[in-house]
Amino acid sequence: MNQKWLDKRLLQKAEKDKVPLVFNKFQSQEPQCKFGTAGVCCSICFQGPCRIIPNKTEKGICGANVDQIVARNLLRTAAAGAANHTNHAKEMLQALIEIANSKANDYEIKDIQKLKNFAKLLGKKSNGSTKNIAKAVANEIVKDFRRQRGFFENSEGTYLKWLKIRATEERIKKWDELNILPFNPDAEISQVLHQTSMGNDADPMNLLLTTLKIGLIDGYSGLILSTDLQDIIFGTPTITKAESNLGVLDKDYVNIIVHGHLPLLSQKVVEWADKMNKKAQDLGAKGINVVGMCCTGIELLMRQGANIAGHVLQQEMAIVTGAVDTIVVDQQCIYPSLQEVCKCYHTKLITTIDFVRIPDAIHIKFDIKKANNSAQKIIEVALDAYPRRKKRNIYIPKEKSPLYAGFSVESISEALSKLDNKKPLKPLVDNIINGNIFGIVAIVGCRNVKLKGFPFHEKLTKILISNNILVVGTGCWAHAAAQAGLMTPEATFQYAGSKLKTVLEAIGKANNIPALPPALHMGSCVDNGRIAILLGSIADYLKIPISSLPVAGSAPEYVHEKAVSIGLFFLSLGVATHINPIPPVTGSKYFTKVLTKELEGITGGNVLIGETPKEAAEVIISHIKKKRKLLKLK
Repeated sequence: MNQKWLDKRLLQKAEKDKVPLVFNKFQSQEPQCKFGTAGVCCSICFQGPCRIIPNKTEKGICGANVDQIVARNLLRTAAAGAANHTNHAKEMLQALIEIANSKANDYEIKDIQKLKNFAKLLGKKSNGSTKNIAKAVANEIVKDFRRQRGFFENSEGTYLKWLKIRATEERIKKWDELNILPFNPDAEISQVLHQTSMGNDADPMNLLLTTLKIGLIDGYSGLILSTDLQDIIFGTPTITKAESNLGVLDKDYVNIIVHGHLPLLSQKVVEWADKMNKKAQDLGAKGINVVGMCCTGIELLMRQGANIAGHVLQQEMAIVTGAVDTIVVDQQCIYPSLQEVCKCYHTKLITTIDFVRIPDAIHIKFDIKKANNSAQKIIEVALDAYPRRKKRNIYIPKEKSPLYAGFSVESISEALSKLDNKKPLKPLVDNIINGNIFGIVAIVGCRNVKLKGFPFHEKLTKILISNNILVVGTGCWAHAAAQAGLMTPEATFQYAGSKLKTVLEAIGKANNIPALPPALHMGSCVDNGRIAILLGSIADYLKIPISSLPVAGSAPEYVHEKAVSIGLFFLSLGVATHINPIPPVTGSKYFTKVLTKELEGITGGNVLIGETPKEAAEVIISHIKKKRKLLKLK
């Protein structure tokens, strides 16, 4: 195992403490099922499960062939991913409604101007009290989730309002032509379960079009909606500086890790940690240290400058340090094994969402109306655990890296405005046209144990920026890139190609830093919507489709179903997207061909395959060269 992002002593400590980690469990699963890897097994009905074996069993018991099975499996996976993100958005929508109705007084609306902007886009009044404006905006969003087709006269439009106000006109027209404009996220996801059940849709192309529709649901009722609501409530991120990696834990402090994806409670934990520092000091600690794990951590980083401890594969390792007093989880990407690891130490695991429970963990239900109370209870648990530490069994790796984060579309625009106040996008677009920025690549997604510690994220990022390609990204890529030192001005001088370096240095100096980083941290997984908005803004500025831009996406270590739905969103936008490991569609030659070749003629985007950073970079750069040539750019 290549352990460059892991500390060997920590791995040895885990072995000594008899703690089974994700790496050990992966080894016990090898070799993994080849039928599942190829996407050719079906367990939708109970005549099976069936599997397709070439030249032996060409069809399932019901007669479904390999193309139909692969298509149905992919669609169900995408729907599950979209359900994660739309539920996230609904949590934020509920928060906005409660705040507007004065029932969640522990919160307030931080970005009032952004709220007013959305009111205008939705055709609502943007003057008057903030809470009344919030009610009007929330009511319009609710319509997206209650709209039904055919039950009554529809006076609210036929597709998602949030898509209507956030997508480009060109893309809306394209999706309308393909008949994939979604009308209600919940209804569409429910229909997927019906469409793919035994005895229903058997047309692989029709199933693919529904899969693209699910990508749009994920994009506009999940990603973008979640981000917009979080910005309204917590404030739109601005450029901030912090540190990353397990070294942000501190043996002299009460250490609390917040982990998951939903920032509603974690924001409060940080707030109340500051208020309760004196209690920690009374116990002999210097104070309370709240650090983030995965995307909840990134949300805190983007808005409060909180340090981030690690990505998804480091969640168990953090506990192995012996220095974590409490790990607080909300939803998504949480290993059930955390409680098993916590039992080996003094650490207390706290779950907070009723549908995300882990046996033997402490459950403190999050109630937005009593958020302050929940946060105080969590900190009390950590304070109670702190004296139970076994100090001789603490080992915290020294490694930690500085990073710059907070690159929302607004903060990028603000940074660019220092070069051109009237047309902030002009410096960026001009440098894309002249080739100083050869292209833009979004690297997103998870950290996959299948790669056995190989630093795919880091190596791919370095290759791209050395070729004058600006990298933006989200999710666990952000942890990986930060820990590799790729999110600092110094990285620009060390790794960026000469042309890209010149541009980033000019923007940086205009903003009183040596240079912008060559890898811009745009946020958590749901913040992939920020990338879509940025690309849409560039496309509108140039008056061309997003699919014509010299850009690409990459999910080089994807894990979760969410990553599939995010990838499909970018494919529906017309963005070619590199995916690794190879998705479970290879059992169908037809479906593989459609995704890698024919899809470009449908949406403008296609799947790119590269199993090493070098191969991935080659196909991505080749794609960008093709787009530049079509635009007659050097």
